[in-house]
Amino acid sequence: MARIPEADLLLAVMGAPHASDLATSVLRIAEAVVGQGGRVQVWTCGYATMLTQASLGAAKPRNVVDWSRDYPSTAAVVRDLIAASAGALSWYSCRFCGEERGVTAHIPEVRVRPPFKFGEHVAAARKTLFTGVI
Repeated sequence: MARIPEADLLLAVMGAPHASDLATSVLRIAEAVVGQGGRVQVWTCGYATMLTQASLGAAKPRNVVDWSRDYPSTAAVVRDLIAASAGALSWYSCRFCGEERGVTAHIPEVRVRPPFKFGEHVAAARKTLFTGVI
């Protein structure tokens, strides 16, 4: 793999993103930093690796209260954010955490990395923000 791109912010997403507003917070922070001209890396560990699994598809299951409306999956939201960022947003997933949880196929925009490479991502970022459980 090529050298890790420098970033203004590394968002390390640990633990279960569905247990709180963690996923929404990470997505909003990433979008805001990119919107201000910054470069962002997102590294997911633990159950956060499931946010970008290919099996999620483009939309969530239908909402029985609003049957006619489609809601994008987290994988679709991440894909759209990466596409709109013009290269300013990079998304990485921890190989060990994903494989341990059965997540081996991600959307193509996500790069899967071994856990021992995390330090290189920290070194490439001006600031690192850990979110979730460590």
